[in-house]
Amino acid sequence: MDDRLQHRVQRYGWDRAAATYEQGWQKQLEPAQTLLLELAALRPGERVLDLACGTGLVTFRAADAVGPRGEVIGTDISDAMIEQCTRAAGERGLARVAFRRMEAEKLDFPDASFDAVLCGLGMMYVVDFEGSIREMHRVTKPGGRAVSAVWGRRDRCGWADIFEIVQRRVNTDVCPMFFQLGTGDLQKSLFESVGLTNVRSQGIVVSLDYDSGEAACGAAFAGGPVAMAYSRFDAATRESAHADYLQSIDGHRRGAGYAIPGEFVVTIGSRG
Repeated sequence: MDDRLQHRVQRYGWDRAAATYEQGWQKQLEPAQTLLLELAALRPGERVLDLACGTGLVTFRAADAVGPRGEVIGTDISDAMIEQCTRAAGERGLARVAFRRMEAEKLDFPDASFDAVLCGLGMMYVVDFEGSIREMHRVTKPGGRAVSAVWGRRDRCGWADIFEIVQRRVNTDVCPMFFQLGTGDLQKSLFESVGLTNVRSQGIVVSLDYDSGEAACGAAFAGGPVAMAYSRFDAATRESAHADYLQSIDGHRRGAGYAIPGEFVVTIGSRG
């Protein structure tokens, strides 16, 4: 899949997922987002960029950390995500929190614009990993921090069969390298290759808990990276895909619900 088409897949796929994303993933992703923010150590008055901000789960927490004298900008490739975040910021009366549609590989900001640049579980979806991390470095002020959280190894993420299940039903190359950044020291090496210093990574293993098979399927299909492909399924195809997915996570069943293992890797570096 060429870069232009991959951008379209991501843009319109996340448009589809925007309405149900938080329902399926807010609680499940909170430990990784908390670790990212702990490593970032945001301070009052700082200016922060949140890449691939989604529905603003990290953005709004960052705004709390920097306070009324600080500023936070969230960017995302999805119009629907940006519109949803902008409404939420208005409802909360957050004048110093703004959102813009933007590709992570081409940030429309001057060099050295931000004290901290965050990317909470969005780097797996970009077309050019190194290019996006290079942009993080470019817009970080000297002495500032860049922090990225990604999913870990495929064999440590119990929901990973979702990609193969969808691929069997519709020709899609969505997220072909999804688990690569969280394997080994790749993300750490990329941080170092663009010039970030004092780079370190920290892993965390969590349980992604769902009360029912319906909730687990809703998160995996309608609220995640395969949402656009899933939208093309007819009722029978959806039913069979759900059955295959529930079979793939059956070993993680806990009564009527599921406790699915997941691994995250968070990497932080400084701009010298």
